[in-house]
Amino acid sequence: MRVLIIGGGGREHAIAWKVSQSPKVKKLYCAPGNAGISECAECVDISVMAHEELAEFALSNKIDLTIVGPDDPLAAGIVDVFEKRGLRIFGPRKEAAIIESSKVFSKNLMKKYNIPTAAYEVFDSADDAIEYLRTADYPIVVKADGLALGKGVLICSNYNEAVKAVKAIMIEKQFGKSGSRLVIEEYISGPEVSVLAFCDGTHILPMTSAQDHKRAKDNDQGLNTGGMGTFSPSPFYTEEIDDFCKKHIYQSTMDAMKAEGRDFVGILFVGLILTKDGPKVLEYNARFGDPEAQVVLPRLNNDLVEVIEACIDGRLNQIELSFDDNAAVCVILASDGYPEHYEKGFEIQGLDSFSDSSNYYIFHAATKKKNGHILTNGGRVLGVTAIGSNLVDARAKAYEATEKIHFKNKYMRRDIGKSICG
Repeated sequence: MRVLIIGGGGREHAIAWKVSQSPKVKKLYCAPGNAGISECAECVDISVMAHEELAEFALSNKIDLTIVGPDDPLAAGIVDVFEKRGLRIFGPRKEAAIIESSKVFSKNLMKKYNIPTAAYEVFDSADDAIEYLRTADYPIVVKADGLALGKGVLICSNYNEAVKAVKAIMIEKQFGKSGSRLVIEEYISGPEVSVLAFCDGTHILPMTSAQDHKRAKDNDQGLNTGGMGTFSPSPFYTEEIDDFCKKHIYQSTMDAMKAEGRDFVGILFVGLILTKDGPKVLEYNARFGDPEAQVVLPRLNNDLVEVIEACIDGRLNQIELSFDDNAAVCVILASDGYPEHYEKGFEIQGLDSFSDSSNYYIFHAATKKKNGHILTNGGRVLGVTAIGSNLVDARAKAYEATEKIHFKNKYMRRDIGKSICG
């Protein structure tokens, strides 16, 4: 097979690394890729949003399977473009990707089909939203409707903070068109757990659990980011909770999307919060999480290409997933100043320390090659993933590994998994 992966971050590096292990794959491309991905795939300089150009590339290079990594091209309908050309592609069509691209849609879907989630109200007007906030209970959550790089969710502890959030989203347009509508949601508390699941439109097959750390600084302080680290599995995600979610959340979501005429084929990312009243859905994503993929895929024993083909062909019920009985921790090495202002273009040293190790994976998120050197090229630079017999072991190995990698302005959280491991 000839396979094309669309994207250029840490998630796509993890996907490319896993896909490259499949005996079915003879040639692997990635557009646009990065310095790390270039070690296992041929990188092609085409933007993820250049859908027609990507489809032309797939046709001219006889691509048998395309796998979409990021949310933006899915929301914009890249799957529809490829399918119209007769190309085989993995990911939800635009009509199904709306489960991530519109929080208003997903909240209304959950309400209509009795999928447990927080109470909420939807607003098209900043004035109406601010008026509602006068009598709301606090803390409260204000969410931009559309995609916002994981940063469009604001937890507000009082009225003034909430008004500021509404104005930032709807008036100042900090998230562009994503802020034309917003959701104001009750604040619910408990451990947050991420579960990624393979979907074929009818059947859903959940993977192992993970937990993400979204805030930029230790102790969950600072701004929201795309993710500063993650670990798998979550000790909070018990068999009892898994059984509940399979019955009342995962399959119910598949059935709801089918009932709406929006059959979901691809990866459904379910962000859960385990409240005192049981698991509830915080949000849906329509693709692999980043950095969740960096701890889930290294633990997956299955051939990823075989599972993806089963999804496309509607025979996911014939697949049984298998995960190693171990643990994985990923620590993000970022450019100091992320997610706001940061510098890039600094040489990364120490990557060769892991060339012979089977328990460490360095997934490149924002890197590029120049004159034989690997340089930083964005906010989240690398995902340092370590495998251990348990979370304590994996965490110790991950942080030990981070000390072997150096670049100017390197920054990381020091508490990934700390609350679990002590």
